[in-house]
Amino acid sequence: MIPEIGQFALVLAALLMVVQGTLPLVGASKGISAWMTLSRRTAQGAFFFLALALGCLIYSFIVNDFSVLNVANNSNTKLPVIYRIAASWGSHEGSILMWVFMLGLWSCAVSIFSKHLPEEMTARVLGVMGLVTTGLLFFLLLTSNPFDRIFPVPLEGRDLNPLLQDIGMILHPPMLYMGYVGFSVAFAFAIAALLGGRLDATWARWSRPWTTLAWCFLTVGILIGSWWAYYELGWGGWWFWDPVENASLMPWLVGTALIHSLAVTEKRGTFKVWTVLLAICTFSLSLLGTFLVRSGVLTSVHAFATDPQRGMFILTFLALVIGGSLALFAFRAPKVGTAGTFKIISRESALLANNVLLTVACGTVLLGTLYPLFLDALKLGKISVGPPYFEAVFVPLMAPLVFLMGVGAVARWKESTLPDLWARLRWAAVITLVAAVALPFILGRTSPTSVALLALGFAMAFWIVTASLAGFFDRVKHVEGGFREKLARQPRSFWGMFAAHIGVAVFIIGVTVVKGFEAERDVRMMPGDTVSVGGYTFRFESIEDRSGPNYHATRGTFELSKDGKAIRKLYPEKRVYFAHGMPMTEAAIDSGFFGDRYVSLGEPINDGKQSWSARVYHKPFVTWIWYGSLLMTLGGLLAISDRRYRVSARRETAKPSLSPLEPAKLEKA
Repeated sequence: MIPEIGQFALVLAALLMVVQGTLPLVGASKGISAWMTLSRRTAQGAFFFLALALGCLIYSFIVNDFSVLNVANNSNTKLPVIYRIAASWGSHEGSILMWVFMLGLWSCAVSIFSKHLPEEMTARVLGVMGLVTTGLLFFLLLTSNPFDRIFPVPLEGRDLNPLLQDIGMILHPPMLYMGYVGFSVAFAFAIAALLGGRLDATWARWSRPWTTLAWCFLTVGILIGSWWAYYELGWGGWWFWDPVENASLMPWLVGTALIHSLAVTEKRGTFKVWTVLLAICTFSLSLLGTFLVRSGVLTSVHAFATDPQRGMFILTFLALVIGGSLALFAFRAPKVGTAGTFKIISRESALLANNVLLTVACGTVLLGTLYPLFLDALKLGKISVGPPYFEAVFVPLMAPLVFLMGVGAVARWKESTLPDLWARLRWAAVITLVAAVALPFILGRTSPTSVALLALGFAMAFWIVTASLAGFFDRVKHVEGGFREKLARQPRSFWGMFAAHIGVAVFIIGVTVVKGFEAERDVRMMPGDTVSVGGYTFRFESIEDRSGPNYHATRGTFELSKDGKAIRKLYPEKRVYFAHGMPMTEAAIDSGFFGDRYVSLGEPINDGKQSWSARVYHKPFVTWIWYGSLLMTLGGLLAISDRRYRVSARRETAKPSLSPLEPAKLEKA
């Protein structure tokens, strides 16, 4: 009866979400306090039932209940328990349940940690989130029920896709979904502000920590997905501009713009309407990513569903959410939003320009992702838009964006001057120029194309670092006390910004060096052969058969050495999974702070000498790509923990609730 309990829990959660999405919104508009207070209780109750439903599904996978169609299609008695748990969100049905569970989790968190907010605002925020969750729950129950039974019950399941039998499957989807779904909070705050007529700095301060936290989760999710593809697929790349990869990148780009726009709205009271539009677009892109992955319109190693009925349901839901929110924006924004004033040379201008560039970059990715789909839908032929397009249009947008990052770090609010900026940034400009010109030649590159690309990458990275340091020293020189005391007096929000920007620089260095200096060789090897790549020697020692819990593997042994000194043994594998009969490559990687040495087995060569095709790589500084992403995430977490959010929460709790029709009084307060 466990699946039936899960099914019943989903129905109860749907009923509670219907209440959450209607009565609190009506109560906020009519001033009915009893209806508004329902929002917190229904959010917490619905989360309990969603957690119960997910727990029932996980239990069904763990005990191999093949009477559940979802379990029979995605599990197997030989599948290790940890992957059975991951399989519960590895299917289409399970992943949608995970999506809805995450949405319930965010709603519950808002209900608990927003007690300092006015009752009307909380009711509207949770009401909007309730409406979104209701739509997804009906999609789950009507088209993607994870608890559907099958009869007769099979004796054995079909097993989980071998590509998904990895630790990446355990970590990547939950982190990615937490980011996707987390932007629903920013969306709900934006819609609530439009409904209540409160587009002010206070609204931005309420929304900003939630938005930043969602951005951190999405950053980690993309990071893990990139790392997973890098080592699992055996091709040595960390980003291939796959349509589903793009589906996660687009909300990240607009979400980054949203974070900076919220900062300006909170500090200066400007960008109000722009910030609301970014919040709507960010969550809309998260929903679009769900449509792309779950509708069957894409062919990708990441895509799960191929059911047009599901795609039509998601597309209709997408149209209602995006169309409804944009219609409300068009109707309400001109009435409740007021624009502040600032000069063309100011921090606001730099941040606005960066926001525009991030949005345009997202647009280019969106065009490259959807254009082939439109052509196919119109029967105009099939085309593939790959890395050459994205690299040609994306990189030129990033160069001015990085330049403005440095300027924005030192420019003054409201008004700055060119002489003042030059005085603050002249040493940063000199160091950047020298590094960009000298480093490619110092590192031994002479080809004009290679020198130009390396110079551009080093210039962007050094500009961010030196400009950030210039902003740091300019900031601390006005603080009294010793150097340690000056450091201690800086708020965590500043350290968060500093860490995130340095993370971008570290990321750029990783991309620049690995693109400019990576080495790769495809070779035919038999035991005893050696091959040298990037100053390292790979010696193929032996080949042997071994068995795993649900696969048979052929494992090679390679000795990695440099200058005749052995470093370590590497054990790449070629696996064949029993249930699917699918061959899989498991690369072996010697990973270090300054890069990776990477070997993967290809196919055996029938020459009677135990020869194999193999691919070996030297990937200098590739790990800095992920180190930089971690630094960005750390910066976001530091910003969330800033003292002013805790203090403002206590102050807001002490204030009486204001009418949504009194924004002027709120501004004065």
